[in-house]
Amino acid sequence: MIAIYARVSTEEQVKKGFSLEDQIKECRKKAKTDEVMEYVDRGVSGEILDRHALTKLRNDVKEGLITKVICLDPDRLSRKLMNQLIITDEIEKRGVQLVFVNGEYTKTPEGNLFYSMRGAIAEFEKAKINERMSRGRKEKARQGKVLRNFQIYGYDYDKEHGKIVINEEEAKVIHLIFDLFTQPNTMVEGINGIAKYLTSKGIPTKRGAKVWHRQVVRQLLMNRVYTGEFYQNRWNTEGMLGNKYKSKEDRVPMTVRPKDEWIRIECPSIIEEEIFEHAQILLNESRRRWAKKSKSEYLLSGLLRCGDCNNTMVGVKTKNWGQTVFIYTDKKNTSGAKNPGCGRKVYVPKLDEEVWETILEWLNAPEEIAAATEREEEEKPIHFEEIEIERLQSEIKKVKAGRKRLLNLFTQGLDLSEEEIKHSLKELKEKEMRLQKDLDELEAKKKNNEQHIYGKKLLEEAAEFYFSRGKEELSFEDKKSLLRHVIKEIRVYEDSIQIYTF
Repeated sequence: MIAIYARVSTEEQVKKGFSLEDQIKECRKKAKTDEVMEYVDRGVSGEILDRHALTKLRNDVKEGLITKVICLDPDRLSRKLMNQLIITDEIEKRGVQLVFVNGEYTKTPEGNLFYSMRGAIAEFEKAKINERMSRGRKEKARQGKVLRNFQIYGYDYDKEHGKIVINEEEAKVIHLIFDLFTQPNTMVEGINGIAKYLTSKGIPTKRGAKVWHRQVVRQLLMNRVYTGEFYQNRWNTEGMLGNKYKSKEDRVPMTVRPKDEWIRIECPSIIEEEIFEHAQILLNESRRRWAKKSKSEYLLSGLLRCGDCNNTMVGVKTKNWGQTVFIYTDKKNTSGAKNPGCGRKVYVPKLDEEVWETILEWLNAPEEIAAATEREEEEKPIHFEEIEIERLQSEIKKVKAGRKRLLNLFTQGLDLSEEEIKHSLKELKEKEMRLQKDLDELEAKKKNNEQHIYGKKLLEEAAEFYFSRGKEELSFEDKKSLLRHVIKEIRVYEDSIQIYTF
């Protein structure tokens, strides 16, 4: 039986007018008979070897069902020379004749050379197509255009203008998620609680699913796009095209490109920067702060750390002279624990009362908190850090430009030795690394200053929550939620405690 193989990718059909019907028609003419079997791959890249129709053809060749294979061009079999040679060898070693419509292929040294040359040219052409498309996408991104619909919850894609715009209904859900995660409330606890809450309210995900998973909520809370930062060219997906045809072990992973290759696109923000940053702090501690509930509830669970050995402290029930008592301890009984703890123990009621009374003193002075916050914001000077950050950013740009100029001079054939170039490039690279380190430290310091101001706002919000619930009506859950809203960590020492707020 004669087999006809045809393939077209969507990209080729659009750009070059290839059509499966034309390929099959030409192959049938070459066969000079209607008694043929057609193997057709529609919309599949020639870079992928494991294609449905091609795999079936190869299997039928092995089974001895095929006597001749007809194809329009070698690049229909594959766009990669190595894959072309693999397929050709499989076909011919079974005694099956391989025929191409565009050009005869003979099993001679000259024929093999010509065939290999055509395969190499096809591979080169594919690489050039990919390079041109990649360059075009990057240029559009640099012009501020969003290249495709990234399916971001809270936004819609405006294809006509190449932008992402706020989806008002979904934006309300984003606000709800951040509020539930960062504000004192007794409705939910942690990411898993938010996922269950959204599911119970019948709110669909971006893809229309009825069930929210905790990982989806976590990804939303971590996505900087909600602060107005959206990056393209961030992820390197080279080689991933054929992943759906590969086993899990052979799949090519997506990797992050160097940060200087990212292209930032301005987009409308939904969440304020300070709220987002506060959510990131809580996310880093979420496993400890919202641990699974034990049989006994502890007001300060997830907030305590021993000031001496640095171990976290947990609440446990124990016996003392035959009586049941509750204590916080840093002792780790888990086998193989890196730090078993120094054995510090504190009675739960004693420490709970001390911390709660301290917080109450702060909450009962909301006017002072508000006034201090407003004063700091109004009187905030232009910090040295901000001026220095701008200078360092400018210096880094100059260093990068200097490296480019140096490489251009070398490629133009000027009288510069390779050794001189390497030495100069090394010096510039080291200078850039020093500048970047200084910049990272200053930006971290600036962020800490901003977080300090926001911490006072958190206290003010906690005070509002406290007074709205009524001083005498606060339940255990109310207190627990309120404490987690303002306290980052509590360090327990021998004769004192240190409360760290956000």
